[in-house]
Amino acid sequence: MILGIGSDLCDIDRIQKSLDRFGERFTHRIFTEGERAKSERRATRAASYARRFAAKEACSKALGTGLRAGVFWRDMEVVNLPGGRPTLRLTGGAAARLKAMTPPGHEAFVHVSMTDDPPMAQAFVVIEARPLSGG
Repeated sequence: MILGIGSDLCDIDRIQKSLDRFGERFTHRIFTEGERAKSERRATRAASYARRFAAKEACSKALGTGLRAGVFWRDMEVVNLPGGRPTLRLTGGAAARLKAMTPPGHEAFVHVSMTDDPPMAQAFVVIEARPLSGG
């Protein structure tokens, strides 16, 4: 069953301006250490940050809270599964919200799709609940 859906569109140039103006103050406020390391290795650094920014915004919408009610930027981290597919690792208030919205006897899965076509980056997040296997 689908618990939440979120989408976001982000202007890559806006992220570049934030990187130029605020540098680490911006990246350390919004992104986890792992996200910063991954984005800093990219030739298209601003686009990489913009995709992750959009994924966090989309996730906060799928959680039904936005960036309030105890859900903070770094509570949502874009990570890759072993095959390379992106997902979100939730901690803190985001993890608590996910747990609260997941029905008993179910496990939550967070699906993420990110893309960019400069000057825009886009992300979709779907939160799914699957019944626990009785075993």
